[in-house]
Amino acid sequence: MATSTLRLRRTRTVARDPQRAQERILVAAMAEFAAKGFAGARVDGIARRARINKRMLYHYFGNKKDLFHAILQRKLTERAEWLAKAPPDPAKSIPYWFELACGDTNWIRLLQWEALEAGSGLLIDAEKRLANIEASVEMMRRSQAEGLLAPDLDPRHALLTMISLITFPLAFPQITKLVTGLSATDPGFQKSRIEFLRRFAEAFWPRPTSK
Repeated sequence: MATSTLRLRRTRTVARDPQRAQERILVAAMAEFAAKGFAGARVDGIARRARINKRMLYHYFGNKKDLFHAILQRKLTERAEWLAKAPPDPAKSIPYWFELACGDTNWIRLLQWEALEAGSGLLIDAEKRLANIEASVEMMRRSQAEGLLAPDLDPRHALLTMISLITFPLAFPQITKLVTGLSATDPGFQKSRIEFLRRFAEAFWPRPTSK
């Protein structure tokens, strides 16, 4: 069967299933933005990755900025759900977030592109993203109130430090390879990193005393 006929059938199948079409577009857009950044990403490239008609993409998501907005909304919702499940103890929460980050490296690459393109300037969906950060800061404060985090630590710097511990090895895989001799995607590295983060948190943050 000709390639064009197969492509036409796939397009028709996706068109009959709007939810499936939107999912494919979002997955393709995430890959495109992660690979090229917002400025370098092209709607044509996203449509090719999703194997759909470009007009269908515009129908569901409008322009490129709207599509980026949709991805951010999805990731913010996802992270809010992860935060709700995160353990309050840093010795458990830091490994928990690192393990999640290992399966979400496209998001880290997207943030790297955003840093290059926007720097510390205005970010898309800044208010909603700040709300997520504030929820994380509040979690730091709760950990302090429960004796799981040193009370004299600034909770915002504590959060920033935790984010750095989690994302740096994945954001800079070349440094990880130079320092450890292993790739950041190596299961052996990830296992040893999770154990290190657990021990690191235990060493630098107080443990609750038994009554």
